[in-house]
Amino acid sequence: MRHFIGAIALLTILAPARTAFAHGVVGDYIFLEPLIAEDPTPANELDIVEPQWTKTSDGRTFSLGTSIEKVLATDANEMPRLSVGAGSSWIYQSPKDGPNVSGYDDLDLFVKYAFLVVPEHEFLMGAMIDLQVPTGDPRVQTQNHTSLGPEMVWEKGLGDLPNWPFVKYFRPFGFQGDFGYLPALGGHASHLMFADQVVEYSLPYLSNCVKDVGLRWPLRNLFLFNEFNYSQLITGPSGQTFPNFVATPGIAYVGYRFELSFGTQFALNNASVPGTHAAVIGLLDIFYDSIIPQGNWTLFGG
Repeated sequence: MRHFIGAIALLTILAPARTAFAHGVVGDYIFLEPLIAEDPTPANELDIVEPQWTKTSDGRTFSLGTSIEKVLATDANEMPRLSVGAGSSWIYQSPKDGPNVSGYDDLDLFVKYAFLVVPEHEFLMGAMIDLQVPTGDPRVQTQNHTSLGPEMVWEKGLGDLPNWPFVKYFRPFGFQGDFGYLPALGGHASHLMFADQVVEYSLPYLSNCVKDVGLRWPLRNLFLFNEFNYSQLITGPSGQTFPNFVATPGIAYVGYRFELSFGTQFALNNASVPGTHAAVIGLLDIFYDSIIPQGNWTLFGG
């Protein structure tokens, strides 16, 4: 899996250079890369490290994830519309009972298409196809059967609110969400359904588009956010099909070349408590076309 993702990364630089795309921009709003939810905007990005530590009722789990996404098509306005990506994680499990185990998780592949973009209303809607291939270690990977399913993604900024006193301070709010269904294609099926909703407040948008309140670097580049995450095995092993609801609050620094985010998780229902006694999540996301212009090639458009 490491060689597969590395090969994709190498392909991104084997092409003529061109101007970098603005990452996550829809109209005047720059959307962040969420920690759990899918980023609706097609982008050239490398999630170079995604660390996560979780304490559960059964022990502790530490993972290091990495993924890469490549824009393949743009529209007449240079807006990214189509992308592909791949990612995986290395997992270390320390159970209360039994030996520690470690290994690589499934390989996740996806195609993302933004079929509706309305820049003047800071709105984007897209569709994805997710493919999960069990190429990792059976002791730690999510499941041992290939899964394939659809996902809907969307994002909306509130910049079209009127610039009235008090009301204008709601304009830096943004919303990102997804809903997906990932059924196994064979074996003892585990059909996963999931949904996420992100609420974020952009201090860069506040300073640049609403009112300059005197924020300096690095505060001027910060986003405050909270994710509401739902997942459930619609079909699966007995006792594991309850819905899981968690909140993932955090803070993100978003610059021209990278995003650095940190968050934690809190259980929102009884079924989530055993798996979320404590959690720390991070993300270092590199917008590689701003560093290596050769990575900004596309097959269509532009």
